[in-house]
Amino acid sequence: MSSICPLEFEDCFKSWIKSIIISSEEDIISIDGKTICGGKVNGKSPIHMVSAWSSFNNIVLGQIKVDEKSNEIIVISTLIESLAIEGAVITIDAMGY
Repeated sequence: MSSICPLEFEDCFKSWIKSIIISSEEDIISIDGKTICGGKVNGKSPIHMVSAWSSFNNIVLGQIKVDEKSNEIIVISTLIESLAIEGAVITIDAMGY
């Protein structure tokens, strides 16, 4: 896995997701951040990710790592812009307000 280029993998993942999801105005996209258990590396803070979950498709549409000295709010708009979601309702918890 370590030999895979992350950017190329991301492009492939996005293409795959776009090919299998069904766009629906009934979809609810939940944006939420989580800290990965055991994500502490070399004494650094644990990895924190923001994900977009499609309840209609039952799949994660995408996720972005939050920089160590940043917070969820900064990456939420980037995540939403990178997804092909039209007409869906987007929910964000209080941290994203």
